[in-house]
Amino acid sequence: MKKWIMVTLSASVLAACQSTPEQTAAEQHPRNASEQPAKTAKQTPDVIISSAGADASAPTPPVVVAEIPPQEESDIWQRIRRQLTMEIPENARIKAQRDFYLKHPAYMERIAKRAAPFMHLIVDEIERRELPLELALLPIVESAFDPFAYSHGSAAGIWQFIPGTARQYGLDINWWYDGRRDVYASTHAALDYLTDLNGRFDNWLHALAAYNSGGGRVSSAIRRNQKAGKPTDFWSLDLPRETRAYVPKLLALVDMLENYEDYQVSWLPIDNMPYLHVVETNSQIDLALAAEKSGMALEQLHHYNSGYNRWATDPDGPHRLLLPDENAQQLKDWLVSAEAKDLVRWTRHKVKSGESLSVIAKRYHTTAQAIQQANSIRGHLIRAGDYLLIPAASQNASDYVLAADQRLNATQQRQRQGKKVDHTIVSGDTLWDISRKYKVNLRELAKWNGMAPSDPLRLGQTLVVWLEGEQAKSTGVTRSIRYRVRSGDSLARIAQRFNVTIREIEQWNKIKRSSYLQPGQQLKLIVDVTRIDGSGT
Repeated sequence: MKKWIMVTLSASVLAACQSTPEQTAAEQHPRNASEQPAKTAKQTPDVIISSAGADASAPTPPVVVAEIPPQEESDIWQRIRRQLTMEIPENARIKAQRDFYLKHPAYMERIAKRAAPFMHLIVDEIERRELPLELALLPIVESAFDPFAYSHGSAAGIWQFIPGTARQYGLDINWWYDGRRDVYASTHAALDYLTDLNGRFDNWLHALAAYNSGGGRVSSAIRRNQKAGKPTDFWSLDLPRETRAYVPKLLALVDMLENYEDYQVSWLPIDNMPYLHVVETNSQIDLALAAEKSGMALEQLHHYNSGYNRWATDPDGPHRLLLPDENAQQLKDWLVSAEAKDLVRWTRHKVKSGESLSVIAKRYHTTAQAIQQANSIRGHLIRAGDYLLIPAASQNASDYVLAADQRLNATQQRQRQGKKVDHTIVSGDTLWDISRKYKVNLRELAKWNGMAPSDPLRLGQTLVVWLEGEQAKSTGVTRSIRYRVRSGDSLARIAQRFNVTIREIEQWNKIKRSSYLQPGQQLKLIVDVTRIDGSGT
């Protein structure tokens, strides 16, 4: 009897074996600049071969080839790699980005570690929608897979949504919750947005460029080229510098994954299996309590659920947590017998004279709206002596290290070069005025305070400013002085002399910059007496 032995080769090994004919074909037919997915997804077969002891006189049976689905790969990078379809042209812009990534393997390893918990749910959703698998690499370009990434343009999360687009695609942004940082919700929104952009342009490179710089800008660039009789492919468009580098970054990553052996790139393996599972709590839950009942550290739970700004989920939802399998099951088992009142700690507060809902809410790290809902209060009127039930954190605020307040505190307290001074926001302050006052870079000032240059300021808000050189030598002695206006003085000249802003002089003296200054008139100034130019008062 003839015997046959089946040998199954792993996809990663066979992929290497298949690279030779692919390279030969590439040498015979140079890569083109086609911008639509054009290649056939890679196939990795199971191979059946005869045993060494088979009868040589018997007819040779045909080789039977059975495809191994990409979804059955053990490494999710290989699952993605086998389904890459975009052609990668050879040009200097892609090479520059590829060279950067190749020179920073430690950076790529950090990215892979960040991506590991989330990549499976992202790839699953891309496949479900039948979109290009190249999109799974886009968060590397956008945020280096950092759920807490925040850009100078007010974009947040791994997909870097700006507020307007986020709300357009159904992501809530409020005191409790920022959907841009919710990996589950923002992934669905990002793929919705990318699908719409590709529907608009019918060209994935144009769609990706529009994701970065806006559809209107890309459309205008296309119209300009059409009017000038120029090509309208991505590489020919006059786009902002950031966008001109953005698409090449993605294509460089695609090329590095597709040809990882040629570039000797080691992509840190990620198990091709679900890591995080959705748990619905159906009502607001304290994240510390959820961590306790699921058997995991609070910081780790909050990292997986980075959309929640505070100590608990949003009272108005979503009531969803992403947890590893074992932890998810533990929490589900506890939730079976738990009631809504068990999911947060409740404090009974007696209203004191002069207190308002906002004052009470600030004390307990919640919102006036949450107190209204918990106590069935329609308006804002409360009376001294009344008792209110307040949803409160079960642990100290400092224990919730990934809550917005604690992240901001960590950012502001991070040691940097120079001397740190605090600036308290007063009415009329702008980030630009403050940067001019302290002679620091506007974007650096925003970065020191975990914000974007365009973010609004709040009265009483404290900003940190890091001073270097001569600025840092100041001891920062602040005094209120009276300055007597001299002939020829102007608000601008006085502001420059005492290193303050015109807006501050207006506020301190309740005047407008259009007001005429009279010689002899006295102005109140609050100045750092160590930083004035010495021309007298």
